Amino acid sequence: MAANPPHSTSPPSPVQSAWRLRRSHVLAGLVLLGSLLMVTLYARGAGERERRLAEASFVADADQLAEAVRQRLLQYELSLRGGVALHSAAVETPTARQWRGYVEGLDIRRQLPGMMGIGYVAYLDPQSLAELQLRQRAAGEGLFTLTPRGVRPHYGAILYFEPEIDSSRLAIGYDQYSDPTRRAAMDAARDSGEVRLSAPVRLRQFGREGQAGVLLFSAVYRTARLPMSRAGRETALVGWVYAPFRTAEFIDRSMIPVDHALAFRIVDVSDGVEAPLLASDGWTEGDGPGSEVLHTVTQQLYGRSWRYDFQHVGPLASAGMRELQATLITGVVASLLLFAVVMTLAQTQSRAETLAHRLSDSYRRSEQRFRNAMQYSAIGMVLLDRNGTILESNPAMADIAGVSGTALTGTLFNGYFVDGNDDVSRSREMEALREGVHRSTRRLRRDDGDIREVHLASTLMPGDGGSDVARLVQVDDVTERLRAEAQVHALNRTLESRVEQRTRELTQANQELESFAYIVSHDLRAPLRSIDGFGRILAERYGAVIDAQGQDYLARVRNAAARMDQLIDALLKMSRISRGEFKRVPLDLSRMASEVLSELRQTDAGREVAVRVAPDLQADGDPALVRNLLENLLGNAWKFTANTARATIEFGAEPGGVFYVADNGAGFNAEYAGKLFRPFQRLHRDDEFKGHGVGLASVRRIVERHGGTIDAVGRPDGGATFRFSLAPSAQRR
Repeated sequence: MAANPPHSTSPPSPVQSAWRLRRSHVLAGLVLLGSLLMVTLYARGAGERERRLAEASFVADADQLAEAVRQRLLQYELSLRGGVALHSAAVETPTARQWRGYVEGLDIRRQLPGMMGIGYVAYLDPQSLAELQLRQRAAGEGLFTLTPRGVRPHYGAILYFEPEIDSSRLAIGYDQYSDPTRRAAMDAARDSGEVRLSAPVRLRQFGREGQAGVLLFSAVYRTARLPMSRAGRETALVGWVYAPFRTAEFIDRSMIPVDHALAFRIVDVSDGVEAPLLASDGWTEGDGPGSEVLHTVTQQLYGRSWRYDFQHVGPLASAGMRELQATLITGVVASLLLFAVVMTLAQTQSRAETLAHRLSDSYRRSEQRFRNAMQYSAIGMVLLDRNGTILESNPAMADIAGVSGTALTGTLFNGYFVDGNDDVSRSREMEALREGVHRSTRRLRRDDGDIREVHLASTLMPGDGGSDVARLVQVDDVTERLRAEAQVHALNRTLESRVEQRTRELTQANQELESFAYIVSHDLRAPLRSIDGFGRILAERYGAVIDAQGQDYLARVRNAAARMDQLIDALLKMSRISRGEFKRVPLDLSRMASEVLSELRQTDAGREVAVRVAPDLQADGDPALVRNLLENLLGNAWKFTANTARATIEFGAEPGGVFYVADNGAGFNAEYAGKLFRPFQRLHRDDEFKGHGVGLASVRRIVERHGGTIDAVGRPDGGATFRFSLAPSAQRR
């Protein structure tokens, strides 16, 4: 642009090149420091990640150990259930030889390491204990001695225990039921029918209390099938199969692999009381170094809660720390290489200066494209300085103003507008420009005196402080478009006036029509009353002299007068529907329909009709009109199912605010569905179904007054369904 020409560039001097090179050295040093800092941060983050990995590996090993204990106890459970099955399969209690054969078949030492053995405990009362002692004496096995001695309601005496060693032989006859801890586990196994674990106890060794341990119990019943009730299980109980194991030797003897860096202890925490079971060799008590519990696992095992506490022996580290050190060294080497790369980039400074010259050429080409856009634009465009003086314009702007382009240059832009001296509008425009594009419509006075309506779009021009151009304004002549819009608005106003006039005329015609129907209905009643009255007098006074045919003619006259009177009543009701006050309120259609059907049942108590009314059907409408609607639709359904066996009537709703009344009655021919809602139109003979032909016409008027729609579908002897809405479709959506 002439007002803001691009500045020419010159090659950089040697001093400038040296300064840029030193600046590049400083940048390379900063890059080196930054990269080393990033390596340090990465090392810290990676170290923390490796620590978390080590913790995760430690937790996995701990969970695996706890699961191994659970699996070992599961093997013990299976061996106990095998002993229970042996007792259940035998007619009588298995002998000591049979029990020894079963236990030897289990090969406890190899297959069930950690278990001391498997025994059988008999559930006895004093009488059964005496019988047991007599049986054993008769079998030559000597006197069966129970310890501790004493009379108790029930005993849990050990009869067998295999493999048989000195310590287990001395435990025969021990009453486990006398110990509260053992009895609690035995009762739990009896009541649940499942294997149960005891709290920590002192195991019997050489006939006395010995090392700490726990016992597994599984109840044995007289029947192979588990009794259903608790009382039934207590009655059917004959004993328990049990297995003891020493807690201090459990891990070592059960051959569960334990990592050398993993220290742990197992604590029984059932019933809120902590009872230590065992601790590994590396476990550290107290608050000293290495005593921190890093992980805890709680298991529910056979009615008991065991908590596993785990410690790590030695520093917690992972195998990836060596790789981290190698990565750190690699990062330092990469930082040095990056420093060398940045130093090398300093030598490309001259290439950057060449690129700057190319960018200057691109700027000049961009300026030329802008000038071409102004020159050939169909919309007027002007460039203004800060005072609003026109610096440059395009041919389209000269055509709009009616002057030449040279005549526009140097003149005030606002001087071409009718309101050009309005300081208030000018200040508002400047305030809007600071926020973005300002758009307005103003009146421009051409050089020949013609006034044109133009649309202005003003925007501030970005640039440095030395540029003369401050604003770009686009001017679009919209005079013809505004004139066309004014003509359209005038036509719309004329059309609205005509519509309003036609509405008034239609309203007046409806009022006159309703008044006419009301007056005619009342005027027709007088001659009808005369016809009926004289017919009644004629029948009463002269009935004896009138033959049978005359009596029939007279009856027809009176019936026709009565029917005419009923039609007049229906006509009056229809006129009231259109003339009455309309008030829309929330309605419970389910309750209203139930009341209508109840009234129909009272008037025709002998009929059996299956009625289904959907619950919670809600709508907005006039209460009196909607009740009239339901009375007509449900009354028609009741009437037209009179000759139907197993008649059914249903009132429900469909999606979109559409309600329906359906029946399985006489139905109608779908070809004549258009006549249903016309006044005095009927599709059935009067001798088949009584009616006047105005009920559905009234229904249609009620629905239309609510702004809804109604339609009907049916087939002869196949029932009919009437669907209606009480609101326009837009409101229902």
